[in-house]
Amino acid sequence: ACRLLDLTEANGRTVDRLIGLKFPAYLIRHPNKVLWILHQHRQAYEMWDHPLGDMIRCAGGEEARDAIRRADAQLIPEAKAVFANSQNVANRLKQFCGLDSTPLYHPPHQADTFYCEADDGYFLYPSRINAAKRQHLAVEGLAGTGSNSRLVICGESEDDTYLQSIHVLVEKLGLRERVQFLGRVGDEEKLRLFARCRAVVYPPVDEDYGYVTLEAMLASKPVVTCADSGGPLEFLEHGVTGLVAEPECAAMQAAMAQLAVDPTKAAAMGRAGREAYLARGITWENVVTRLLA
Repeated sequence: ACRLLDLTEANGRTVDRLIGLKFPAYLIRHPNKVLWILHQHRQAYEMWDHPLGDMIRCAGGEEARDAIRRADAQLIPEAKAVFANSQNVANRLKQFCGLDSTPLYHPPHQADTFYCEADDGYFLYPSRINAAKRQHLAVEGLAGTGSNSRLVICGESEDDTYLQSIHVLVEKLGLRERVQFLGRVGDEEKLRLFARCRAVVYPPVDEDYGYVTLEAMLASKPVVTCADSGGPLEFLEHGVTGLVAEPECAAMQAAMAQLAVDPTKAAAMGRAGREAYLARGITWENVVTRLLA
């Protein structure tokens, strides 16, 4: 369907450049096309035989996977230039399709509005709630910290079965009074939660980019992530701007305990994180310049 679209003009005006972002829109034909790939169809690639993958279990799944991979390999090279929104996405494109691309980082939403205040001692996990984001690792990590430590989880649930399993885990570990679920919060409340937390916990599975990491750095907060979390690892330096743990209970407990007992260390990591973000020169001006060059 995307190949059938004609975007050489719109309402009588010539479209002089087409910028493709996500599958399958980046396959649209255009004589002057540049790609900035935010992610391919992950279920056809690195998630194919992953426990969280679903295409592999669908009727016709293998045929669909092969068609997607064939189209990407044949049609992505027709672009004048190919960018990816992270090194992680670029690595996948090279691994599965044999295609080169250039990482091009962009700021998170409302990047200039994040701020930092004295922390209230809680850990913050702001994200959609689903098995790929692994909120359960944050809960397990909290169990290894002191009784005064708390975890605030905000974001909409995309998987009620997984959300229920998190609630069961909270009860099992005796953390009912220390874990708070806020659901979706507004922008002002989100900024306040970042500003006053001790640290941000963000241990997803092989994230494409990970806005949460950049938001934490802008708010001068350290990040606890995992060695297999993908995108966040491109920005964090272990022991300097955050902590990288193995994706298992004991390692998460050890990492979160370090920051729970040492607010001075957490604050220093947070300041280093903001400095590291600013040093990268991540701006929309740079993104637009590169895409229109």
